[in-house]
This record gives sequence, C-alpha cells and structure tokens, in this order.
Amino acid sequence: MKAQPFWPGAPMVMLVTAVFGAAIAPVVLAAPAADNLAPRQRILFNDGWRFQLGDPDDNSAPYLYDIRPEVLKSADGKVADAMPEEAARIARSNAALLKPWILPTGNAFIKDPAKRHARPATGPSFQAPYAQAGFDDKSWRAVQLPHDWAIEGPFLTTGPYGGMGRLKTWGPAWYRKTLTLPAADKGKSLFLDIDGAMAYSSVWVNGQLAGGWPYGYNSFRIDLTPYVKTGADNQIAIRLDNTAESARWYPGAGLYRNVWLTKTAPLHIGQWGVQITTPKVSRESAQVAWQVTLDNDTGAAADAELSTQLYALDEKGAISGNAVASVITPRAQVAPGAGTVISGSTTISNPRLWGPLPTQQPHRYVALTTVRSGGRVVDKYETKFGIRSLRFDPNSGLYVNDEHIPIRGVNNHHDLGALGAAFNVRAAERQLELLQEMGANALRMSHNPPDPQLLELTDRMGIVVMDEVFDSWERKKTPLDFHLIFPDWHEQDLRSMLRRDRNHPSIVMWSVGNEVGEQYTGDAGADIGRKLAGIVREEDGTRPLTNAMNWAQADMPLPTTVDVISLNYQGTGIRTLPGKFPMFREKFPDKVILHTESASAVSSRGEYQFPVPGVTSAAVRPGIGGDTKTMQVSAYELFAADFGSSADRAFASLDQNPYTAGEFVWTGFDYLGEPTPYYGARSAYTGIFDLAGFKKDRYYIYKSRWRPEEKTLHILPHWSWPDRVGEVTPVHVFTSGDEAELFVNGKSQGKLKKAPYAYRLRWDYVVYEPGEISVVAYKDGKEWARSSVKTTGVPAALEATADRSTIAADGNDLSFITVRVTDKNGMTAPRANNKVRFSVEGPGELVATDNGDATSFVSFQSPERAAFNGLALGIVRAKPGSAGAIKIRVSADGLKESVITVRSTR
Repeated sequence: MKAQPFWPGAPMVMLVTAVFGAAIAPVVLAAPAADNLAPRQRILFNDGWRFQLGDPDDNSAPYLYDIRPEVLKSADGKVADAMPEEAARIARSNAALLKPWILPTGNAFIKDPAKRHARPATGPSFQAPYAQAGFDDKSWRAVQLPHDWAIEGPFLTTGPYGGMGRLKTWGPAWYRKTLTLPAADKGKSLFLDIDGAMAYSSVWVNGQLAGGWPYGYNSFRIDLTPYVKTGADNQIAIRLDNTAESARWYPGAGLYRNVWLTKTAPLHIGQWGVQITTPKVSRESAQVAWQVTLDNDTGAAADAELSTQLYALDEKGAISGNAVASVITPRAQVAPGAGTVISGSTTISNPRLWGPLPTQQPHRYVALTTVRSGGRVVDKYETKFGIRSLRFDPNSGLYVNDEHIPIRGVNNHHDLGALGAAFNVRAAERQLELLQEMGANALRMSHNPPDPQLLELTDRMGIVVMDEVFDSWERKKTPLDFHLIFPDWHEQDLRSMLRRDRNHPSIVMWSVGNEVGEQYTGDAGADIGRKLAGIVREEDGTRPLTNAMNWAQADMPLPTTVDVISLNYQGTGIRTLPGKFPMFREKFPDKVILHTESASAVSSRGEYQFPVPGVTSAAVRPGIGGDTKTMQVSAYELFAADFGSSADRAFASLDQNPYTAGEFVWTGFDYLGEPTPYYGARSAYTGIFDLAGFKKDRYYIYKSRWRPEEKTLHILPHWSWPDRVGEVTPVHVFTSGDEAELFVNGKSQGKLKKAPYAYRLRWDYVVYEPGEISVVAYKDGKEWARSSVKTTGVPAALEATADRSTIAADGNDLSFITVRVTDKNGMTAPRANNKVRFSVEGPGELVATDNGDATSFVSFQSPERAAFNGLALGIVRAKPGSAGAIKIRVSADGLKESVITVRSTR
C-alpha cells in the first residue's frame, strides 16, 4: 500500500537540520535490486492524442459510473440564489457499473484505512472496444491537449441551455494515445498524472480499467505500473462522460488541462509528497519546515537518506545563485509496500519574503529534495514555495508580513472566453495583468480547484488567493451536479486539492463551499461543515478556512464552523433586506468578516439605455436598465442582478463597516453561461471586463477606488448620438479625484464634489448636442486630471494592435489582437458593428475571435466577427517550432484595412 501523508501515529522520522555549509557524513546504504533506477522523469503527455465523441454502437450503458436520477425538469434559468434542493432518491438497480473500479483511485486521500476501497479481483465483464490496442482509430480526430471539444459549438440558440453557455458540453467522449516505454523502464513506478478531465473519467490501459475520477476539476493520478509492458507499445484510452444539467455555468468538456507521464524508482517521493511551511518569519530570519512522504513500491524494506537544498528563485522562477541552506537526514527505513513521513527544518537569514504587489514583492524559493538509496540517487523532487507570514485581525482583515492588505479581489470562473475551458497560461496571465492594472490584488477560485498553472501565475505575480473546492455538498443546485458524488468523494476531493495546492504562498485561505444548500438544514448542515473543516485542519494548519454564505444568518449553526465569515451579497443587503455585516460582527467579534461575492452588477460594454433612473443601484427591468429584445443591459453601471448591487452600493457597505477585510467582486470577467438577466444569451453580464477582455466602464470606478494614487478620470457615455439631439443625456464620471467640473462644447455644466459614500459624479440633466464634453477633476482643491470625449464621424478604417509583438513558437503562446473601428480622425466609432475579417500569413494561425457581445452566436472559431460597439478581438498563436514573421490582416467592407506583424521565436 502506498504511503499516506502524516496522520497522528503514522511512522515518522525527524530530520537532523543544518545550515548550509555544515558537514554531515553520508550514510552508505545497501545497493538496490535494480540497476536502472534513476531520478524521476516528468514528461508532458499532451501530443499525439486521437479524439472521438460517442460510445461504441452508441451504447453507453456498460460505461456508466453510477445510476443517475432522471431529469424531469431543467434547472436552467433558475434564480442564481435560489435555495438548493434535497437530492433526488435513486432506486438501486442490478446494472453493472464502473464505480467499484474507480473508487480505489482515491484511496490515498482517505484517512481511515477501513474506509478505503478494495479493487475487484477481476475487471469489468465486458471488453471496451475503444480501449483495445488493436482498435483502428485513424478516422478519429488528431488533437493536442489541453482540449475543450465543446467550445467549437455550434451554439444552442433555443432551449434551456443558457446556464451552461448554450454550448453542448455533455455526452461521452474518448481519447486514445499510444505510450511507448523503453525496456530501461522495467522496474520503475509509472504514473499518469491528469491535471483535470471533465468529467467522470475512466482510464483504460491496454484494455484494462486502471481507475478514474468523477469530479472534473480535480487533479488525479493513475498508477500505470500493473498494466503496462516495458520495451513495447501500450494503449492509453480515456473516456469522459460529462452530464447535462451538471453545472450552473459552462464547465467545458474533454481533457482540458495538461496530462503528464511520471517515471520514478520504486522508492520515491509520493504524489504531492513534500509539504513546506514557514512557522516563524521575520525580516531577519525565517524557519522553513517540511514533511516528505516516501513511498516504497517494492516487496522489501528499503533504506533511504534524504537531503534538502533550498535555493532562491528569480522573477521567472529559475534558480538564482547558490543554495541558501542544506540539510541531510540519517538513514530511514521504509516498509515494503508502504511509506513513511520524514520531517525537518532549517533557518534562513535575511529571507526574501513573498508578498502581494504592489507594496511587496513575490519572492520565491525552491526546495530540491534528493533521495539516495545504496549510495545512489533514486529520486529528485522540486517544490516551489514562498516565505511569508499571515495574520487575520477581526478589526481590519488580512496582514501579510505584518502589512495590512485590504482584499481588492474578483471572482473568476475557469473558462477563458473564446478559448473555452482548455487552459492556456498566456490567456490567464493576460487576465491577471488586466486585473492588476485596475488595482486588484486578490482572486477567488470560483467555485472549484483551478488549473495548477494558474496558481503558479498568482505566486509569480503576487496575487493573494482564496482556493475553493465545492459549489455544492449533499443538496443540489442542478439535477446532476456534484451532490451526486459528494457522499463518496468529498474527502478525497478536498484532501487532494489541499495537498496539491498547499505550498503556494499566494493562497491565504481555503474555502470548502459556496452558497451550499446546507445553510438551510441547521445542525445537520453544520455537521457536514465541521467534518470538512476538520479535514482542512488535518492537512494544513497554517491558513484559515471559510465557506461562502448567501443565506445563513448570524444566529445559525453553519457560521460557527469556519474561521472567516464570508458573505455573498448579504453584507450589502440582498434585495430589500438590510446589510448583514453588523449582525455578524456582533455575533462573531473575534472573526474576520469578508465580502466573498460583492456587487454582481450587470452591463453590456458600450450599450447606454435611456432614460437613466436617478438611483444608485437597481435591478434590471424591461425599459429600466435592460432591453428584452436585444438582451443588452445598460452600461451606465447602475444595474445589478436582483440579489446584487451596483459597485457604488457595495463600496458604501464596506466603508460603513470598516472592520471588513475587503471584497471579491462578482466577477472580474464575463464568463460563459449564467447570463443573468437574459438566459437566451450565451454569457454572463457581470464582468468588469467583457468576455473578450475589453474594459467596461465599470473598470474605471474600481480603478479609481483601488488605485487612488493614479490620476483616473473616465467619462461616460460616448458622445455620438445623432438621434438624441436636444434630449437629456446624463453624463457620469468615475475619478480618483474628489470633485470635477463638466463642460459641453466649452460651457460649464457645474462643478460637483463627491458626497459621503458616493463614488461617482453625475450630471443627470445634460442636453445632448454634438461636439465635445470635457471634464477637469480636482483633488484636495488642486487640479488632478483632464479628459474629454468627442463626437465621432462615420466608420472609415480599422486599427489592429497586438498585446505582444513577440511570442514563443511553442504552439501555446498567444498574441491578442484588438481591432478598433475608427473614423477618419482615428477615434473609435463607439456604435460600429462592421463585420471584420481576420487572415493570418506565415508561421501562425488564428485560434479564435470574439467581440464581447453576450448575445452573439457566431462560432468562436470563425475568422469573421462583427465589431461590437467598435471593438473586435482575434487570438493568434505561433505554430510549434516555426519562427518568423506572422502577418495579421484585418479587413471590412468599405473600411481601410490594417496589417500588423507579430514575430515568433524559438
């Protein structure tokens, strides 16, 4: 049996610690039985896959993981904060299911040995044709991972599918790949590591069912060793079976994250087997402690010696300089087929601390752990980490390295817009760059474990993270969501996320749930919360845990189970209810209180609707903030989901309760699915950025608040209204100044000063006349900034710009091409909807296009895309291994074309 991580009473060896330079004589161990043992290999396994939708003979019955309830009514379009329901009762049947072969995959994450699952002595009673080595898959589509097959559409323009993005994500899909293993791999332990597969995966090796994992967001490992042959070809086949009605947003589909082949010696460090903590941190010194889990896959006891070196990393994550500390342990013995945990620590002088930008720097280190047996190196394992202290004060919130860090964060779902759920590092990095430019310093992983590369980015870029595992527990939000597998898998899913992610310094707290139905079930729900909290504390005692609540009241039992009180919308007040911050403060004076979801404001970029009500915040209603015919929402940024509020109202609730730790805005970016208030659309309206990553007006109210030192001054709406001459057209201003004066064609409309708990300046009775509106902003009585908006002419040209002019020729790196429709003077035509055509020449290709319009059903792969209020987006990548000039040409009928060049480099 593989080693488990440290539990009380587990076998454990304490390391002897030493500062770098101290000499400790190595211990000579007995020679290993095999001569081909070598340090581990971790090989990216993304190329050369074949893909096919559907099961053999369209018969899915033999491949089902478990019996599913019949869906009698769609949950699509249900109000987002509706009460989750009790799980449907499912009649047991005698049908053959794959569940007995899948459950043992999670055994390493079940603490109680008596609850681990025994694998059936024989495989399933049928032969899976697509899993056989002799099956001819030449007609299948060749794909490269990560791969989201659902993003290609077509869009489902009718029916109850808005919640999941109007893209078909459900149905069985198969992936096949040949694994050729050299004879030198004989005697090694071999693993397939899958960073994420959507969903209900079953992994077949040479026709045998090796294991799987139901939850589509977690990373997992399949032990290939019993099923493969060395010196031969081996057939890997992975079946996925995402279900309809399984999510409230677009889940994606397919092998949408990286897959890895890991080769180790039989004596090796276990999966996510190094945990690093920093128990004592100051500017002068830091204690670094670790626990290393060693697995022994042989039938004999093995002796081992560990050494650990710590190195500083540079900004790119590469080792910089010599080791800052080195530690060697005496010999330890690992029992056959089992494991042990070895602990140690050392002290570093003058540590380079990890902290969030912009006031701190995200410095990092790496621990290089080397395992020797018989005088030979049998494993090497790198663990990146950061040295930082965390403190949570109920009167003010989060402190990192003793500096108060107000949480200025956003929620994001996992899709990357036009790219779908297939993770891409550059696309995610672009989103984080835009958020940091706005002043954001925090990200909540809504509502599932992220791709591990996203956490690498937040570590490197200095962004604090709330890492979240579940959107539902035992009660359901949609008929086929995670509640079906929660009873069997909650421990494995939670522990695996915690072990995978625990060394990331950017993570400052864990979340075990989001708006779960157990808010409504009193003590029974709290019992589940306490059980999950206990698991978190067993795995990681260095961070607090929370559970985002949109209904639980201060006097209910569920809030007692968490360390941080996290409120979704309740802090500001849901609908007509008053804000709940004071009630929770009174009940839990010793707990930090956080707005985990604030605002849920909605808007369509560049869509201004009239009349404009004289309110601070309002729900969308026909003719008041929303147009039911066009399904667009006004961009005056006054409107929100029924349960939400404008940014203005959310800001006021925080400022009136200054003990709160900050906010995570719902959401940073528009995302596929959940298109409140118009479920006939494809994507949400809640983003500060639209689906293409273009800034909405709301961006500037957040930047004004979160970066007060920047001279932000933004005027809305645009000033090109030929059909509104002589009509009242309100002008609103977002600025980091405290007062401003508006001019229309040089004539003052008055000077306004921000009132207490007001976050915009508004001139609501301006009469439109073409020309120019200009604003002069002031701060502390002195001029702060100037800006103006002019009436534009008719569309005359296209202007294309690339976010980066040089990209790597690795088949993954991207350049995002923004196309503006301009008038003859180069000003953006704010109402232009010309159809733009993209073409690419040279060693590159067009990956996707978008325009940020939530109502557009044009395929994301289309090279033609109508501009939406003057803007369109093209996404280009370089072909792998092909360096040179990539020429991107954008054209439109009757407009001057634009040509730009992006270079790809090897």
